[in-house]
Amino acid sequence: MTSMDQIHRIRDLYYGQDKSLTEIASIEKLDWRTVRKYVDMEDFNEAPPSPDEEEHSSKLDPFKPIIDKWLTEDKKAPRKQRHTAKRVHRRLKDEVEGYNCSYRLTAVYVAEKKADLRLKQKEGYLPLEHHPGEAQADFGYADFYENGKLHHEAKYLVLSFPHSNGGYLQLNYGENMECLLEGLVTMFEYIGGVPTEIWFDNTRTIVTDIIKGGGREVTERFQRFCEHYRFKPVFMNPESGWEKGNVENKVGYLRRNELVPVPSFEALPAKNKELLAACDKDMEREHYDDEDDRFISELFAEDKAALLPLPTVPFDTSLYTTVRTDKYGKFTLDAGKHRYSASPAFCEETVRLHITSAEVIVMDSDLHEVVRHRRLYGDDHESMDWIPYLRYIARKPRSLKNSGIYDMMPESMRMYMDGCESKSRGKILKVLAELTERSGFESALTTVNKAIEHQATDPDSLMSLYRRTYMDVPPLPPIEPSEAIPRMKVIMFPSDLSALDAVLAKGGASNG
Repeated sequence: MTSMDQIHRIRDLYYGQDKSLTEIASIEKLDWRTVRKYVDMEDFNEAPPSPDEEEHSSKLDPFKPIIDKWLTEDKKAPRKQRHTAKRVHRRLKDEVEGYNCSYRLTAVYVAEKKADLRLKQKEGYLPLEHHPGEAQADFGYADFYENGKLHHEAKYLVLSFPHSNGGYLQLNYGENMECLLEGLVTMFEYIGGVPTEIWFDNTRTIVTDIIKGGGREVTERFQRFCEHYRFKPVFMNPESGWEKGNVENKVGYLRRNELVPVPSFEALPAKNKELLAACDKDMEREHYDDEDDRFISELFAEDKAALLPLPTVPFDTSLYTTVRTDKYGKFTLDAGKHRYSASPAFCEETVRLHITSAEVIVMDSDLHEVVRHRRLYGDDHESMDWIPYLRYIARKPRSLKNSGIYDMMPESMRMYMDGCESKSRGKILKVLAELTERSGFESALTTVNKAIEHQATDPDSLMSLYRRTYMDVPPLPPIEPSEAIPRMKVIMFPSDLSALDAVLAKGGASNG
């Protein structure tokens, strides 16, 4: 099987080095048809070639020795009293005759020179000057309420653009691969393009190993994602978060401005759409460090102009995997932290899973959906869908007590089932499955508790109690005495009924 690294080399040889299919097949020791297959893959788009730029003379050349002298002297000065690019630009304007260069030209050179000077002390330093279209990504944490449920220290993904200081965020339940990819895709599609490169931390979600010399081993799934969208991932040096200071600052800024007070909403997707629009609105302010006092939105237009085009083929951000269930038809994810039910029909078997940031979908071998769970995060340890279990045992009610399903039932439900007639158990279990499907297992359990209170052990009474509790069917009030209501006439029967027997005998009636 061809690895992603080899696929990348094939495409680089073809699109980047102008090798023919035959030459690539010889270099990689592959059949030329295999080479053609990966060159023509529709899920990837070729990256534009990036030839080395020739060095040209610059208007700044006469002034570079002066800049070099100032920056070299800075190495002896306190950190907070060193030249910034803006200070260099202003000093040249004030002190050097004939200086007529733009701030941008000077700033680029200052950043490069500072990088050269610092590289002598520390290998791997990354300059903080960024070109349009480059981005940085990071997660922050914040609380939010969704449909009344508190998600404590949940995550939010931030994508910032250092050139313009623009940025976007998306709330997430956690920090797994699905949250990362879904958030990035949503933001790519919203801005209408893909950053040319994105800077990341060495998170275990992406990086599996840091190679001596600065390389990174990343997961195949993330590598496919990068190839699909054609952006270059850049990873920071360990314990060097300052290298992507723009997004570090943006994480805090967006928390303070978009997530205070603690957000409360009905559904996460709708809230995330609102946050994207709010980030657009936030860009209508002046950039903190632009000499022309331009708005962030103006500079972000330069970022957007440099973006890569969106791919024509959508990328599936879901995870597809398999797990083994236990004797109860359950399985665990996240190193055993979170437990989900499948079905009693799949006890101690392998089931397929389709996992997104919000859902865990259990499928059979034919990829038909068996059950769908909300994905668990944090301290939520188990998700149990009772419908498959109740329907399964309703077909075999006599085996209820010998099944694992009976042991999983809450105590009050076991007590209720013990008090029902055996011939009614199948119908009662079907009713419980129907109630669970309508409004959840808790509503079925509440109905059972009410049935115990009223000593109602038949299916019709169970359904009646459910309707009264959950379908706004109020009990009929007692009738108040009124003159309009005729009074019942009381008939007194004699203690001796022999006369009545004689009348019935004459009419042909008999007690037999």
